[in-house]
Amino acid sequence: MKTNYRSMTIVSRIFVYLFLVILVVVTLIPVWMLIINATRSTVEIQQGISLLPSKYLISNYKILLSKGLDLPRGFLNSMTIAVLTTVITVYFAMLTAYGIVGYNFKGKKTLYNTIIVLVMIPMQLSIIGFYQWMSKLGLTDSYASLILPSIASAGSVFFAKQYLDSIMIQDLIDAGRIDGASELGIFHRIMIPIAKPGMFTMGIFAFVASWNNFFNAFILITSRDKYTLPMLVQTLRGDIYRHEYGAIYLGLAASVIPIIIIYFLFSRYIVNGISMGAVKE
Repeated sequence: MKTNYRSMTIVSRIFVYLFLVILVVVTLIPVWMLIINATRSTVEIQQGISLLPSKYLISNYKILLSKGLDLPRGFLNSMTIAVLTTVITVYFAMLTAYGIVGYNFKGKKTLYNTIIVLVMIPMQLSIIGFYQWMSKLGLTDSYASLILPSIASAGSVFFAKQYLDSIMIQDLIDAGRIDGASELGIFHRIMIPIAKPGMFTMGIFAFVASWNNFFNAFILITSRDKYTLPMLVQTLRGDIYRHEYGAIYLGLAASVIPIIIIYFLFSRYIVNGISMGAVKE
Protein backbone atom coordinates (compact mmCIF):
# COMPACT_ATOMS: atom_id res chain seq x y z
CA MET A 1 0.00 0.00 0.00
CA LYS A 2 2.78 2.42 0.90
CA THR A 3 4.53 1.70 -2.41
CA ASN A 4 1.32 2.32 -4.39
CA TYR A 5 0.63 5.52 -2.49
CA ARG A 6 4.17 6.76 -3.07
CA SER A 7 3.94 5.94 -6.78
CA MET A 8 0.62 7.78 -7.10
CA THR A 9 2.10 10.77 -5.29
CA ILE A 10 5.09 10.88 -7.63
CA VAL A 11 2.85 10.61 -10.71
CA SER A 12 0.57 13.36 -9.38
CA ARG A 13 3.53 15.64 -8.77
CA ILE A 14 4.86 14.99 -12.25
CA PHE A 15 1.53 16.02 -13.77
CA VAL A 16 1.35 19.10 -11.55
CA TYR A 17 4.88 20.20 -12.43
CA LEU A 18 4.28 19.48 -16.11
CA PHE A 19 1.13 21.60 -16.03
CA LEU A 20 2.98 24.43 -14.28
CA VAL A 21 5.82 24.28 -16.83
CA ILE A 22 3.27 24.54 -19.65
CA LEU A 23 1.69 27.57 -17.96
CA VAL A 24 5.09 29.22 -17.57
CA VAL A 25 5.94 28.63 -21.22
CA VAL A 26 2.57 29.95 -22.41
CA THR A 27 3.04 33.03 -20.21
CA LEU A 28 6.64 33.77 -21.17
CA ILE A 29 6.49 33.17 -24.92
CA PRO A 30 4.49 36.37 -25.73
CA VAL A 31 6.87 38.45 -23.59
CA TRP A 32 9.91 36.81 -25.18
CA MET A 33 8.50 37.37 -28.67
CA LEU A 34 7.89 41.02 -27.81
CA ILE A 35 11.52 41.47 -26.78
CA ILE A 36 12.85 39.50 -29.78
CA ASN A 37 10.74 41.44 -32.29
CA ALA A 38 12.12 44.67 -30.85
CA THR A 39 15.48 43.61 -32.32
CA ARG A 40 14.11 42.60 -35.74
CA SER A 41 13.29 44.62 -38.84
CA THR A 42 9.82 44.94 -40.32
CA VAL A 43 10.77 42.58 -43.18
CA GLU A 44 11.97 39.91 -40.75
CA ILE A 45 8.81 40.21 -38.66
CA GLN A 46 6.65 39.82 -41.74
CA GLN A 47 8.59 36.69 -42.77
CA GLY A 48 7.51 34.78 -39.69
CA ILE A 49 8.24 33.93 -36.07
CA SER A 50 11.76 33.73 -34.70
CA LEU A 51 12.93 32.96 -31.17
CA LEU A 52 16.41 34.41 -31.72
CA PRO A 53 17.30 38.12 -31.57
CA SER A 54 18.36 40.03 -34.67
CA LYS A 55 20.63 43.05 -35.27
CA TYR A 56 18.16 45.88 -35.84
CA LEU A 57 17.75 47.12 -32.25
CA ILE A 58 19.72 50.33 -32.88
CA SER A 59 17.91 50.92 -36.17
CA ASN A 60 14.53 50.59 -34.49
CA TYR A 61 15.63 52.97 -31.76
CA LYS A 62 16.70 55.56 -34.35
CA ILE A 63 13.30 55.24 -36.01
CA LEU A 64 11.60 55.99 -32.70
CA LEU A 65 13.82 59.04 -32.24
CA SER A 66 12.98 60.22 -35.76
CA LYS A 67 9.29 60.06 -34.80
CA GLY A 68 9.92 62.24 -31.76
CA LEU A 69 9.68 59.40 -29.26
CA ASP A 70 12.18 60.21 -26.49
CA LEU A 71 12.33 56.90 -24.62
CA PRO A 72 14.92 57.98 -22.00
CA ARG A 73 12.82 61.01 -21.09
CA GLY A 74 9.64 58.94 -20.90
CA PHE A 75 11.43 56.34 -18.81
CA LEU A 76 12.68 59.01 -16.38
CA ASN A 77 9.21 60.55 -16.11
CA SER A 78 7.56 57.20 -15.43
CA MET A 79 10.25 56.15 -12.95
CA THR A 80 9.97 59.42 -11.02
CA ILE A 81 6.20 59.13 -10.72
CA ALA A 82 6.23 55.41 -9.94
CA VAL A 83 8.91 55.61 -7.23
CA LEU A 84 7.37 58.61 -5.43
CA THR A 85 3.88 57.14 -5.70
CA THR A 86 5.07 53.80 -4.33
CA VAL A 87 6.79 55.36 -1.32
CA ILE A 88 3.83 57.58 -0.47
CA THR A 89 1.29 54.81 -1.01
CA VAL A 90 3.09 52.25 1.16
CA TYR A 91 3.88 54.63 4.02
CA PHE A 92 0.48 56.29 4.39
CA ALA A 93 -1.48 53.10 3.72
CA MET A 94 0.45 51.29 6.44
CA LEU A 95 0.10 54.26 8.80
CA THR A 96 -3.66 54.40 8.23
CA ALA A 97 -4.02 50.64 8.63
CA TYR A 98 -2.02 50.80 11.86
CA GLY A 99 -4.43 53.41 13.20
CA ILE A 100 -7.41 51.24 12.33
CA VAL A 101 -5.97 48.02 13.72
CA GLY A 102 -4.13 49.37 16.73
CA TYR A 103 -6.75 51.71 18.17
CA ASN A 104 -10.39 51.48 19.18
CA PHE A 105 -12.40 54.61 18.42
CA LYS A 106 -15.93 55.60 17.61
CA GLY A 107 -16.77 55.12 13.94
CA LYS A 108 -13.94 52.65 13.36
CA LYS A 109 -16.20 50.11 11.67
CA THR A 110 -17.88 52.79 9.57
CA LEU A 111 -14.49 54.09 8.42
CA TYR A 112 -13.35 50.63 7.41
CA ASN A 113 -16.61 49.93 5.57
CA THR A 114 -16.19 53.21 3.71
CA ILE A 115 -12.71 52.14 2.61
CA ILE A 116 -14.12 48.85 1.32
CA VAL A 117 -16.76 50.73 -0.69
CA LEU A 118 -14.09 53.01 -2.17
CA VAL A 119 -12.08 49.96 -3.24
CA MET A 120 -15.02 48.78 -5.35
CA ILE A 121 -15.59 52.12 -7.11
CA PRO A 122 -13.69 52.38 -10.44
CA MET A 123 -11.57 55.48 -10.94
CA GLN A 124 -13.29 56.11 -14.28
CA LEU A 125 -16.55 56.95 -12.50
CA SER A 126 -15.00 59.82 -10.57
CA ILE A 127 -12.50 61.11 -13.12
CA ILE A 128 -14.58 64.16 -14.09
CA GLY A 129 -14.90 65.38 -10.51
CA PHE A 130 -11.27 64.50 -9.85
CA TYR A 131 -10.13 66.50 -12.88
CA GLN A 132 -12.19 69.52 -11.83
CA TRP A 133 -10.72 69.33 -8.35
CA MET A 134 -7.16 69.14 -9.70
CA SER A 135 -7.93 72.05 -12.02
CA LYS A 136 -9.14 74.25 -9.16
CA LEU A 137 -5.99 73.40 -7.22
CA GLY A 138 -3.86 74.27 -10.25
CA LEU A 139 -2.34 70.79 -10.40
CA THR A 140 -3.28 69.82 -13.95
CA ASP A 141 -0.33 69.12 -16.26
CA SER A 142 1.67 68.40 -13.12
CA TYR A 143 3.09 65.21 -11.66
CA ALA A 144 1.59 66.22 -8.32
CA SER A 145 -1.86 65.30 -9.64
CA LEU A 146 -0.61 61.74 -10.22
CA ILE A 147 1.45 61.39 -7.04
CA LEU A 148 -0.39 63.15 -4.21
CA PRO A 149 -3.71 61.21 -4.53
CA SER A 150 -1.78 58.03 -3.67
CA ILE A 151 -1.82 59.25 -0.06
CA ALA A 152 -5.43 58.09 0.05
CA SER A 153 -5.17 54.75 -1.77
CA ALA A 154 -8.15 52.76 -0.50
CA GLY A 155 -6.97 49.49 -2.02
CA SER A 156 -3.57 49.74 -0.35
CA VAL A 157 -5.15 50.59 3.02
CA PHE A 158 -7.39 47.55 2.69
CA PHE A 159 -4.42 45.29 1.94
CA ALA A 160 -2.34 46.78 4.77
CA LYS A 161 -5.19 46.40 7.25
CA GLN A 162 -5.67 42.75 6.40
CA TYR A 163 -1.94 42.15 6.72
CA LEU A 164 -1.59 43.93 10.07
CA ASP A 165 -4.58 42.01 11.42
CA SER A 166 -2.58 38.81 10.99
CA ILE A 167 0.86 39.89 12.26
CA MET A 168 0.24 42.66 14.79
CA ILE A 169 1.22 41.82 18.38
CA GLN A 170 -0.49 44.13 20.86
CA ASP A 171 1.98 43.29 23.63
CA LEU A 172 4.80 44.89 21.64
CA ILE A 173 2.76 48.06 21.23
CA ASP A 174 1.98 48.18 24.94
CA ALA A 175 5.64 47.55 25.80
CA GLY A 176 6.65 50.48 23.61
CA ARG A 177 4.18 52.75 25.35
CA ILE A 178 5.43 51.64 28.78
CA ASP A 179 8.99 52.47 27.67
CA GLY A 180 7.83 55.99 26.81
CA ALA A 181 7.90 55.75 23.02
CA SER A 182 5.63 58.09 21.07
CA GLU A 183 2.88 56.67 18.87
CA LEU A 184 4.81 57.56 15.71
CA GLY A 185 7.93 56.12 17.30
CA ILE A 186 6.12 52.84 17.92
CA PHE A 187 4.98 52.80 14.32
CA HIS A 188 8.44 53.51 12.91
CA ARG A 189 10.53 51.36 15.26
CA ILE A 190 8.20 48.44 15.95
CA MET A 191 5.50 48.11 13.32
CA ILE A 192 7.51 48.88 10.17
CA PRO A 193 10.24 46.26 10.87
CA ILE A 194 7.54 43.66 11.57
CA ALA A 195 5.51 44.58 8.50
CA LYS A 196 8.38 44.81 5.98
CA PRO A 197 7.34 41.73 3.92
CA GLY A 198 3.83 43.10 3.52
CA MET A 199 5.16 46.55 2.69
CA PHE A 200 7.40 45.16 -0.06
CA THR A 201 4.47 43.24 -1.48
CA MET A 202 2.26 46.31 -1.44
CA GLY A 203 5.10 48.36 -2.92
CA ILE A 204 5.45 46.04 -5.91
CA PHE A 205 1.74 46.27 -6.68
CA ALA A 206 1.78 50.05 -6.21
CA PHE A 207 4.79 50.45 -8.50
CA VAL A 208 3.28 48.34 -11.28
CA ALA A 209 -0.07 50.15 -11.00
CA SER A 210 1.62 53.56 -11.15
CA TRP A 211 3.90 52.56 -14.03
CA ASN A 212 0.94 51.31 -16.07
CA ASN A 213 -1.31 54.24 -15.13
CA PHE A 214 -2.14 55.50 -18.60
CA PHE A 215 -5.73 56.68 -18.05
CA ASN A 216 -5.11 59.31 -15.36
CA ALA A 217 -1.90 60.53 -16.98
CA PHE A 218 -3.63 60.87 -20.34
CA ILE A 219 -6.37 63.00 -18.76
CA LEU A 220 -4.18 65.20 -16.57
CA ILE A 221 -0.87 65.60 -18.46
CA THR A 222 -0.81 67.72 -21.62
CA SER A 223 2.84 68.75 -22.10
CA ARG A 224 4.68 66.27 -24.30
CA ASP A 225 7.91 66.62 -22.34
CA LYS A 226 6.04 65.34 -19.27
CA TYR A 227 4.59 62.28 -20.99
CA THR A 228 5.09 58.98 -19.22
CA LEU A 229 6.45 55.97 -21.11
CA PRO A 230 3.00 54.37 -21.68
CA MET A 231 1.78 57.71 -23.06
CA LEU A 232 4.72 57.93 -25.45
CA VAL A 233 4.12 54.38 -26.64
CA GLN A 234 0.50 55.30 -27.30
CA THR A 235 1.65 57.96 -29.75
CA LEU A 236 3.01 55.25 -32.07
CA ARG A 237 0.43 55.62 -34.79
CA GLY A 238 0.09 56.65 -38.41
CA ASP A 239 2.80 55.68 -40.88
CA ILE A 240 4.93 53.91 -38.30
CA TYR A 241 2.12 51.44 -37.67
CA ARG A 242 2.04 50.51 -41.34
CA HIS A 243 5.77 50.31 -42.01
CA GLU A 244 7.93 49.97 -38.90
CA TYR A 245 6.74 47.05 -36.78
CA GLY A 246 10.17 46.57 -35.20
CA ALA A 247 10.06 50.10 -33.79
CA ILE A 248 6.59 49.47 -32.42
CA TYR A 249 7.77 46.34 -30.62
CA LEU A 250 10.75 48.25 -29.23
CA GLY A 251 8.47 50.93 -27.80
CA LEU A 252 6.22 48.31 -26.22
CA ALA A 253 9.18 46.36 -24.85
CA ALA A 254 10.61 49.52 -23.29
CA SER A 255 7.42 49.96 -21.29
CA VAL A 256 7.27 46.32 -20.16
CA ILE A 257 10.88 45.43 -19.33
CA PRO A 258 11.18 47.67 -16.21
CA ILE A 259 8.15 45.97 -14.67
CA ILE A 260 9.65 42.54 -15.35
CA ILE A 261 12.94 43.59 -13.74
CA ILE A 262 11.21 44.99 -10.64
CA TYR A 263 9.16 41.83 -10.28
CA PHE A 264 12.15 39.49 -10.51
CA LEU A 265 14.14 41.58 -8.05
CA PHE A 266 11.44 41.68 -5.40
CA SER A 267 9.16 38.71 -6.18
CA ARG A 268 10.42 36.76 -3.16
CA TYR A 269 8.90 39.43 -0.91
CA ILE A 270 5.47 38.65 -2.33
CA VAL A 271 5.81 35.04 -1.18
CA ASN A 272 7.20 36.10 2.20
CA GLY A 273 4.50 38.69 2.67
CA ILE A 274 1.69 36.29 1.91
CA SER A 275 3.13 33.44 3.97
CA MET A 276 3.95 35.60 7.01
CA GLY A 277 0.54 37.18 6.92
CA ALA A 278 -1.31 33.93 6.43
CA VAL A 279 -1.17 32.77 10.06
CA LYS A 280 -1.34 34.95 13.15
CA GLU A 281 1.31 33.97 15.65
